[in-house]
This record gives sequence, structure tokens and C-alpha cells, in this order.
Amino acid sequence: MSDLTFAGLTPAPADPILGVTEKFRADPRPQKVNLGVGVYLTEEGKTPLLDVVRDAEMALAQSNQPHGYIPINGLPEYCSAVQKMVFGADSEVVQSGRAVTIQTLGGTGGLKVGMDFMHNVCGASRAATSVPTWGNHNALLKYAGFEVAGYRYYDKANDCVDFEGMVADLKALPAKTLVVMHSCCHNPTGYDLTPEQWKTVIEICRQGQLTPFLDMAYQGFGVGLKEDAASIALFAESGLDFLLSTSFSKSFNLYGERIGALTVVTQNASEAAVVLTQLKSMVRANYSNPPSHGARIVSRVLNNPQTFEQWLGELAAMRTRIQKMRHALADEMARIGAKRDFSFVTRQKGMFSFTGLSPEQIDRLADEFGIYAVRNGRICICGLNTRNVEYVARSIAAVL
Repeated sequence: MSDLTFAGLTPAPADPILGVTEKFRADPRPQKVNLGVGVYLTEEGKTPLLDVVRDAEMALAQSNQPHGYIPINGLPEYCSAVQKMVFGADSEVVQSGRAVTIQTLGGTGGLKVGMDFMHNVCGASRAATSVPTWGNHNALLKYAGFEVAGYRYYDKANDCVDFEGMVADLKALPAKTLVVMHSCCHNPTGYDLTPEQWKTVIEICRQGQLTPFLDMAYQGFGVGLKEDAASIALFAESGLDFLLSTSFSKSFNLYGERIGALTVVTQNASEAAVVLTQLKSMVRANYSNPPSHGARIVSRVLNNPQTFEQWLGELAAMRTRIQKMRHALADEMARIGAKRDFSFVTRQKGMFSFTGLSPEQIDRLADEFGIYAVRNGRICICGLNTRNVEYVARSIAAVL
């Protein structure tokens, strides 16, 4: 019967990132390395349980709280803590009340709710993302109903940001375009804009009537918590309306708790109050209420000065390990005399590096050496450790 509802469906393509891990797990070779996974890993290759998270969970278990619904927009103390962490407690944005923050299902959920809000409530129909960008950005925009374009970002030939191309493409966008940007630790390239470049982008958004949507999934993994939010501070000072998605998946290693936030910065507290009603309407028609456990953990840590400082120390340790692995890879490539200078990886920030390797070279790494990465050339630096970095370097050198 050809008229059945699902009879004509074809399989959706596998996720290009999650599919890498599946192939890695199926590889029987003892010497194999997964550089595709987008999670923080320790020197032992494990996802850590932070001390502050363990202590918070123990305190929560002893409090015997019932598991009731929390507000549609999330725990108030969590949303308040997120704002203070991102903007600073003394920020004008926080003090004036012109920003509204809701708890979401991870950073992805923040992007989804924000995109649905912009399309269904604000009437936006066009969007633009960097080339390249995190693959899910374009999928989220597509399913939210946007027509998606790209703006240049990565200069492969010179291993840097193609800022001239970026500026030209942003200036050519139609008014009211929703522009998705990585505020720090750009995924997948690892290259970030300078403060002066951000100021130029802000002015282009002002003159072109573009709506910025900043994605900050890796705050604290670049230089530091405050430093990584410097671009957000510039947007806050600009007076522009903008959206911001944040996540605690990486910085707290709370991947499975799906704990993130969406912040919308408006012109005044009255506008923010109206926006909140619309965001709650979006959430209610989607998943109704966010889960409470991850929010209670993060809230306990961020709202206590002692645990907050403890968390900053653990975050710094993760950041330092990533930086050490960047230098270790670059140094080993130089030591073995690889055909290409890999010092560019030390100039990149965050968990990822855009290696410039072709899809064919990535395939060779997997087939010949058991080293798995995304076919666009992105590797996760967290997959490296002192036991495998030499092997990875020699393997990459072999496919150059």
C-alpha cells in the first residue's frame, strides 16, 4: 500500500560528529584514538566528575527535596546566577533588568527556543552562520523555518580568521537577518575575533539592522571566565538588542543533565518582561518545564563564593590541560619534521582545532591508523594525552 504515511520515508543521514564515535567504538584495534568527540576528557580519557559537582549532589541528596515541577522559565536563583556570571553582577544590563534569562535544555535548547522565538514571534525569516560553523546551527535554523546563508570566517591558506571576507558578507546581509556568532572558542576552528574586530562587527550589525545571536558554549575554556565573555560585554555596552545561548555541559561536565540558558537583551525592563512572556509560551508548547537537578547543582556552586572559587580552580585546570596538549602536538610535529608547521594550533582557543586536513586525509587517519576525527578536519584537543600525542602526530604527518 503506497499511500501509507511513512512508507516513502528514507533514512536521515548520520550525524557527522556522533557517527565518528560509533565508528571508533566499532574499531577492534587496541591502538586507536577518538578526536571527534566533543566532550572534555582527562589525561586518562575519562569525563571527570568535578569536586564541586560531587559535593553539590551530596548536599542535594541530603536535603530530601521533592521532585516537583519548577517554573517554566527555570529556577529563579539559577537564572539570576547565569546573568551575573555572564555580564558581571554590577553590569548595567543586570542592574537595569533589561535582560531576561531562562533555563533551557543545554545550550542547544537555548538556541532552539531563541530561534523559534525570533521566527514565530518576531517574524525573522533569514539567518546567517559562519563558514564553517557547528553543524547543528544550520539544522536548528532550518527546522525553525529560517532561510540560512553563510558568511566567510576561516582563511585556510593563512590559518586565521578571514575578517575581510566576514565583514563584506555581513554588510551584504538583508536587514533583520539573525546572525549566529560564536562569542569565544569558535567551533570548529578555534579562532576568535579580537576586541577591535568585535567592535567592527557590532557597528555592522547596528548599521545593517542585523540581530546578533551569540553562542557561548565554552566560557572559561579559552582564556578565563571574564576574558571569554569580553565580546558579550561589548554587545551589552552597544545598546543593541541581541540573544545569547550559554551552556554548563563543558564547564561543569554536566553533559547528561542538559543544563543551559537563553538570555535576551532588550532596551529596558518593560520590554524584557514582555519577552519573558513570549519565551515562556515557546517553552510551554515545547517541553513545558526544564529539569531541576542540573540547575540546582549549578545554582549551589555559582551562588556560594567559596564553591564558586573552587569551581574556577577546576575550570582553570581543564583549560590548562587543553593548552598543554596544543603545545605538545605542535612540538611533536616540529620534532619529527612534519611537512607542515602545526604551531597554529597553539593560537587557537577552546576544545577544538581546525587542522586543515582534507576529508581524504581524515579517512586515511581512520583506515590506516585508527585515529577518528570529523571529516571537515576538526579535531578535539581533549582526545589527546601524553600517551597518544606522539602517535597522533606521527600519523598526521604520514597523511600530509
